[in-house]
Parts: sequence; structure tokens; C-alpha cells
Amino acid sequence: MPQKPNVIFFFSDQQRWDTVGCYGQKLNVTPNLDRLAKNGIRFENAFTCQPVCGPARACIQTGKYATEIGCYRNDIALPLNEKTLAHYYKEAGYEVAYMGKWHLASTGEEMDYKTKPIPPERRGGYDGYYRTADVLEFTSHGYNGYVYDENMKRVDFKGYRPDCITDFAVDFIKNRNNKKPFFIFLSHIEPHHQNDRNRYEGPEGSKEKFKDYEEPGDLKGTAGDWRENYPDYLGCCHSLDYNVRKLMNALKDQEIDDNTVVIYTSDHGSHFKTRNNEYKRSCHDGCIRIPMIAWGPGFEGGRVINELVSLIDIPPTLLACAGIEKPAQMKGRPLQELLKSDVQNWPQEVFLQISESQVGRAVRTKKWKYSVRALDKDGWNDSWSDTYVEDCLYDLENDPFEKNNLVTDAKYKNVRENLKQILKRRMKEAGEPVPVILPQN
Repeated sequence: MPQKPNVIFFFSDQQRWDTVGCYGQKLNVTPNLDRLAKNGIRFENAFTCQPVCGPARACIQTGKYATEIGCYRNDIALPLNEKTLAHYYKEAGYEVAYMGKWHLASTGEEMDYKTKPIPPERRGGYDGYYRTADVLEFTSHGYNGYVYDENMKRVDFKGYRPDCITDFAVDFIKNRNNKKPFFIFLSHIEPHHQNDRNRYEGPEGSKEKFKDYEEPGDLKGTAGDWRENYPDYLGCCHSLDYNVRKLMNALKDQEIDDNTVVIYTSDHGSHFKTRNNEYKRSCHDGCIRIPMIAWGPGFEGGRVINELVSLIDIPPTLLACAGIEKPAQMKGRPLQELLKSDVQNWPQEVFLQISESQVGRAVRTKKWKYSVRALDKDGWNDSWSDTYVEDCLYDLENDPFEKNNLVTDAKYKNVRENLKQILKRRMKEAGEPVPVILPQN
């Protein structure tokens, strides 16, 4: 009987889709990802389901929407009774390993593991090789830092952070004695901004190397802080790409590359303070559209899939790689379905929940973006509302950079009504009460 494939989930943080060459980036930022896409599968229209770090990770681990889990914003620990990817993989006979950022162990001051070792019960079932910090940006900078191992011992690293975090994955691949197939969750923080320094920290030389970037269309003519940060942002992405190659070489050296699936994506993007006063937490493509590339058994041929796909589809996809049937509580669908010629009833929209900056909800189709927000709710303390007000409507075919909000234009009343009904249906499917949605005055 053939060995089940190994599975590696390579997760970046705050990476826009257009940083990657096969998505249109003109500078030589991601040659290795481009090569994976050329031989694997690229998902052209991929989006987050929650443009905030912690909630997106809760969705990935459980396959459920953030409000279903209770992790609707940062600084809420994953409930101990949630079944995660690690649990499913172990039940299927896999060894599991985790490296990098977790962001699901802490809740306020009463349960604060942001810079401390995470106790075993707070690791979401990842009980094997473990080199992790709950909030990696608090235990490290672009260069140098520390994580903790499976025995709660501090492990210092010196060098550029993505290189060091990937080295842990390479160490696991090269030195494991277990004959079981493995699942690696490799959770980078790049290209996320460094909070305490209020900047993006690319590797040395990034400002010069990527100074001739083409301005992304949504950022052109805006304020924000992208002008001073974009070269370093691309430098972060280039480093991640270098580490994709390092990982692939390790698989080849161990002669397991032909039986390993690699899936690369990000939790959300960045609009560089052009839509609100920080980098995400809005409905705009700059912070919700992400790269998504799959390579390995079941993901061959260099195809481009144009259907809309969501981060919520990743958990059942990862399980399907190991032959694990999608659990009933998971909301997404395995992306493998889109590789079949007879795929049925694939959603024509993606749904997202927005927190912290607002209590917001949105749907995006290929043509339209429609979002609502609860005006009397607080995005940090409230997870939902029974009443929302229309906030944004964009015609993405004619306004791809979302410069012209049509939400109060009477000509689009019927469009808004149709999208409202779609949004209500998606909210109900996510376990939310069906709300009242009011027009913007």
C-alpha cells in the first residue's frame, strides 16, 4: 500500500497576492513560488475569511468561522474543546510538527503566553516537534529572537527570522526517525510589520534591491505608509520565497519530494494604512486578497483555477490531502473539487467577517464587493450584531482598485438588494443570526 503523502502548510502573514510573480509582480521577488505554480496549481482569486491574524488562524485550525469558535479578534485563546488539524492528522496516523507564530494561546492578562512558553494543553494538539512563540513579533525582530520547544525550553535564534524559522522545519525533515507520514504547519510572521518598530523589516539590502517596484493600483495616489515600506515588504516576501526553495531542497535531499504536498498561502494582505489607520481589518482587496499555490500529489499540471476560493477552504483541503473526509462542522470545501471537470455548485462569492476596527461583514463576487458594519457595536468587544448598515459597494470590473464607493448611488439599489440577500444567507450558514441590514443615509 503506498505511503500517505507528507503535507506542508507554508503560511505567511499579511502578504498581498500581487507580491508574487505569477500574480503579476514584475520584479524578481518570488522565482521559487512561480516555479511551484508552473508545475502545480495556482488559485487566481483567493481571499481570506477574516483579515485579522488570530481569527484567521482559528479558522485555519478548525475549519469554522471565527464567530463560531469565539476567536473573533486577537487575544482570545482557542477553546480547549476545539478539534484542530493536528487532531485529525494524528488520528490518521500522521506525525505533526509546528514552527513559528501560533497566536491562539493567550487571553488578556489572565492567560498571557505572548512571550512565555505555551503549555501543552494550549497548543491545539501539536505535541510533536515544536518551535513556537504565541506572538512571534513580541519575541523577535526581523533579525534575532527566540521561540520555545516542545519541552517549554527557550530556543534562541540568530539571523534573519524567516531563515531561522524555516531552519527548524528543515531540521525536523532531516532528523526525524519516525516512519509515519508528517504534517508540518510552518507559520511565518513575514511580511507582517514589526509592531514595536512601526515598520516592515526586510533583510538587509531590500530598500535598494526592490526600490524600482511598480506602484500597486490601489495604493497609487493615496497617503498611507507604503512609499517608505514597500521595498522592505517585498524583501520580506523575497526571503519567504528563498525559504520555499530551502524547504524544497530538504525534501529532495531526503528523497521525499515526490510524495509531499506543499500549500502556500497567507492569512490576509496589507493596504498600508490607506483604508483605515493600520494595515488590515477592512473589506478591500489590498488586505483580503492573498496568494494561494498548491504543489505535489493531486496538485500537478500548472493549471490556474479562476473560481473564487477562501481561506476557509484550506482546512478541508489539507485533510483531503491525507485522505481524511471533510468533517461536518467544517464550512469550506476541499479545493481538490475544483480540479475535477464536473465540479458542482461551487460558491460564486466569498464571505468574510471583519473585527477590531468594526463589526463588519462582506461578500465579494467576481464583479461586486458589498460590505456592511454595525454602527452601534465595538469591534473589539462585540462579535456580532442584529443590525448593520451598508458601508461599501464596489464594481470590481470597472473599478478594480476600489476608488469609487457606490453604496449610496440609487442606480445600484437592485444590486445592493441582491447582494444583501446573499450576505444574509452566508451569515446564516456561518451560524450567525440573520440581521436587519439598513441602507446608508
